Amino acid sequence: MKQQKDFYPDYLVEILLVIFLTIELVTILALLYPQAIGRQIDFSTPFRPKPEWYFLWLYQLIKYFPGKRIVIGTVILPVTGILVLILIPFIDKGKRGKMKAVLAGFTLLLAFLILTSIAMLNP
Repeated sequence: MKQQKDFYPDYLVEILLVIFLTIELVTILALLYPQAIGRQIDFSTPFRPKPEWYFLWLYQLIKYFPGKRIVIGTVILPVTGILVLILIPFIDKGKRGKMKAVLAGFTLLLAFLILTSIAMLNP
């Protein structure tokens, strides 16, 4: 005859035991093999801040529009790109609308990739 187990307390105790053993194992491993926090800093070189990869395209645009024209690279072009993305459902309507929407999205993606690649290759 098969004995039936109830969730409470039989399975609950087993589940809690596995959870506590897993937490203990992860804690022991974390204490035995600690990870280094952050990057190693070389104080002999001058500090040159660089943004994360997803902002490199904007970092590159700032290089192309210095001085008083910086508003073009930091505000006008990014807002235009966001507006194109917002307007894609409206661009998609009509004759050859899908082609226009794909072209707009592809153009924005290509601009993002090119500007990011240039910023990564030229520090």
